[in-house]
Amino acid sequence: MWRHIASNALTLLIVIVFLLGGMILWGQSQYVAEGPLGEQICLRVERGSNVSRVSKSLENEGAVTSGTIFRLGMDYGELSGKLKAGSYLVPAGSSMSEIADIVTRGGASTCGTEVVYRIGVTRSSIRVRTLDPATSRFVEMASFNPVEEPAPDEFVKVRAQNDTRYRIAMAEGVTSWQVVDALKRVDVLEGEVAELPPEGMLAPDSYEVRVGDKREDLLKQMQEAQEVLLAAAWERRDRDVPLTSPEEALVLASIIEKETGVAAERRQVASVFVNRLNRRMKLQTDPTVIYGITNGQGVLGRGLRQSELRKATPYNTYVIPALPPGPIANPGKASIEAALNPDSTDYIFFVADGTGGHAFAATLDEHNANVRKWREIEKQRANE
Repeated sequence: MWRHIASNALTLLIVIVFLLGGMILWGQSQYVAEGPLGEQICLRVERGSNVSRVSKSLENEGAVTSGTIFRLGMDYGELSGKLKAGSYLVPAGSSMSEIADIVTRGGASTCGTEVVYRIGVTRSSIRVRTLDPATSRFVEMASFNPVEEPAPDEFVKVRAQNDTRYRIAMAEGVTSWQVVDALKRVDVLEGEVAELPPEGMLAPDSYEVRVGDKREDLLKQMQEAQEVLLAAAWERRDRDVPLTSPEEALVLASIIEKETGVAAERRQVASVFVNRLNRRMKLQTDPTVIYGITNGQGVLGRGLRQSELRKATPYNTYVIPALPPGPIANPGKASIEAALNPDSTDYIFFVADGTGGHAFAATLDEHNANVRKWREIEKQRANE
């Protein structure tokens, strides 16, 4: 009888072992199999959270078939203690294994709410936006001018969250003084700026920053990026362009940047100035005169006076016969490339055409006709 009982017990134990083994293999297959998520989601992991809470969130979102298997898989892979706070974009169909990697890998958040400090030519602003996982597009929650308006509730709320991302967006054509002045008001950055960076040597771009980053470090990053762009463009330059150094290219690029906001005509504008340089004509461009008045410290806020156009200053290209002594703003990559590889044209004049762009001309008669058209447009707009 005892033999019979022992035999049955052994059989039962073997069955249990096989069942457990089968369950483990099934669990492992579920852990690495494609998940049920139909559309990507933004998963937020709170600071101080644990795997149990995350697994429940994943179950609620329909991202995993079993929160228990997800937790066991994290434990088995010794990942439970590596959970990182943040907001993470989880792609459709992600397996539990892939999700585990996403929430433990660390680094910057890949979705959620973002605060963008935008440094513009005429004004700076702060935008609060959040990524819509369904479209992978940012939806604006708030926008305000920190100099003129109080911070809205949406901004105050996201600033208190630990997974909020921060970005500095620097527009093309801003001056170094404007950049430093704006960075002083960016509340997530720290440290003083000991010296104003050289004009033209900050690359307009979008820079992700973290709370506590140093302003000096960010400015150094901007300067290094511009050095790389300028060096690469100089190597690819048209050798017939009458520019003797990368520094001169930066000066011309900054003028192009200030003269047009239309991307398609940058190389045409560049051709006008290159043709004038080749003919030893004065550049006669208003933005250089304005820079000589303001020193790049904000906008002029009015039209130029005739006395200012006649006054001899290093930046008055109506008087000096060549390029001004330095850049008048920080040009972007496209304007630098346009300066060094302009279109081949006979143009030596251009004037606004009423559409936001310019009308170009090769002769004075053509230019005067374009000017008359522009004056008529101005007159019509004044009477509206």
